[in-house]
Amino acid sequence: MAVRRREAPKAGGVNPNPNASTKVWLFSLLLTLQYGAQPLISKRCTSREVIVTSCVLACEVVKVISAIMLLAKDGSLRNTFKKWTLIGSLTASGLPAAIYALQNSLLQISYRNLDSLTFSMLNQTKLFFTALFTFIILRQKQSIQQIGALFLLIIAAILLSIGEGSSKASSSRNPDEILFYGIIPVLVASVLSGLASALCQWASQVKKHASYLMTVEMSIIGSLCLVASAYKSPDGSAIRQHGFFYGWTPLTWIPVVLNAVGGILVGLVTSYAGGVRKGFVIVSALLVTALLQFIFDGKPPSPYCLVALPLVVTSISIYQKYPYHVKKKEL
Repeated sequence: MAVRRREAPKAGGVNPNPNASTKVWLFSLLLTLQYGAQPLISKRCTSREVIVTSCVLACEVVKVISAIMLLAKDGSLRNTFKKWTLIGSLTASGLPAAIYALQNSLLQISYRNLDSLTFSMLNQTKLFFTALFTFIILRQKQSIQQIGALFLLIIAAILLSIGEGSSKASSSRNPDEILFYGIIPVLVASVLSGLASALCQWASQVKKHASYLMTVEMSIIGSLCLVASAYKSPDGSAIRQHGFFYGWTPLTWIPVVLNAVGGILVGLVTSYAGGVRKGFVIVSALLVTALLQFIFDGKPPSPYCLVALPLVVTSISIYQKYPYHVKKKEL
């Protein structure tokens, strides 16, 4: 009997290797902590004077360095870049990179204008838009249970929007500012995330593009797009007037590096365990966010958040547990 060569884990599958299983748990734990702590850490470590574009560009630089180090560690750095072509890079990574650059800027704005738990749960609506654009681009269908789960997610997002506006209406913050600089940016970012995710899936499945290489390409292309767009933007003017690191402190690097590492971990969890494990990571991250907000901010979630939280948890769990199964057709 011929011995088959061990294959790398595919997206959606789990490698039975015990060492790979250990890596899955480690990466999942780290990603859970990163997802859950990112909003709180960003608000505490980044002052309002920091220019958003500078944070995004710094994050992309860290992400490129991390991805190249991982390629070198795998021993595939030289071979990967030897096969690299400009046309292939632009085809697979160009549009998603530009979309993600805009998404990151919107998330940076939203971080500063929403409480951590509300931001995290609204950010989960990207699952709905990922499913929508995956169907449009790749014709990947959803099961009845998944469709029901997506509707639960929409209801939760509406509850959070109402709760966020009403809970802060009596504070010194302007409710319109919360809506236009908090809720709307994170929802638009979720739409962009869904579109970019579907495009990345198309690139990996159809174009067979390597994951780490795509990370490097998307970070570089996204940074170039961001620099070009910032030339005449308020952020660009602020950078020219005050400098790139205006408002930065040593603590500012913490959320920047954490966000970059999170981007790498998403690829690792998906590669080793697939979307199911990533779904559990997202659910666990919501609980981490709620716990950290209660511990460090000293306030419990609003009633709307308490109602929306089980809806978000239930919807994501159902969506991951009941995937669409293709029915066998008689030929």
